[in-house]
Amino acid sequence: MPPTQDMTSAVSASPGSGSEPPGSDPSGSAPLASAPAPSVGTESVVTGDARTGDAPLLDALQHQVAVFARRAEQTRLGGVGQVRNSMDRAAYLLLNRLDLEGPMGVKALAAGMGIDSSTVTRQVAPLVDTGLVKRTSHPEDGRAVVLELSVRGLNRLEEVRSSRRELMSQVTDGWTEEERESFCTLLTRFNSALSARQSGPAPAEPAANRASADEPAGTEPSPAS
Repeated sequence: MPPTQDMTSAVSASPGSGSEPPGSDPSGSAPLASAPAPSVGTESVVTGDARTGDAPLLDALQHQVAVFARRAEQTRLGGVGQVRNSMDRAAYLLLNRLDLEGPMGVKALAAGMGIDSSTVTRQVAPLVDTGLVKRTSHPEDGRAVVLELSVRGLNRLEEVRSSRRELMSQVTDGWTEEERESFCTLLTRFNSALSARQSGPAPAEPAANRASADEPAGTEPSPAS
């Protein structure tokens, strides 16, 4: 299964489904008298694919993603046997990327993982201290420092990979090879879409929401001049 970017944080940041009744204001403010809450199913309530009648399917999808995120966090999908949960997610992703892409600087590593450089610096420090990662000079620029997977780090990574492969084998026991490939392909695509959404510009806010946000709650819109 190819490495994918963790999506727990992105899922946990998503709004909960069904926590507020349609038309209610989560902040506790009363709805505008001049703009009564629309009924469920109107175009101002749903956006995107939900307008085509896919709302039940999208609800089921977001629920299953939330369940997956919770269970993945609880078990950390850390493998089986003695190495189960023996390497945290951040360390695994860092070591895995260094193994797949070779030595690189902090900025390049941060960009590839979709996190900031300070986070990489903080996460890689214990890996250097324990000898799993080493700092070396850049092969083309001796003044620059790059991070490289050590022999010890490679051995440790392969030990964890083997354990996690066994876990995936057990979880998908009874699946066909085609089912595993399809699931892996779709999950990779889903993670890529989440990554692109997080790194790209914020999605445009619906015009109805922008209009209601322009006026304080309980006030009448200003008359046109």
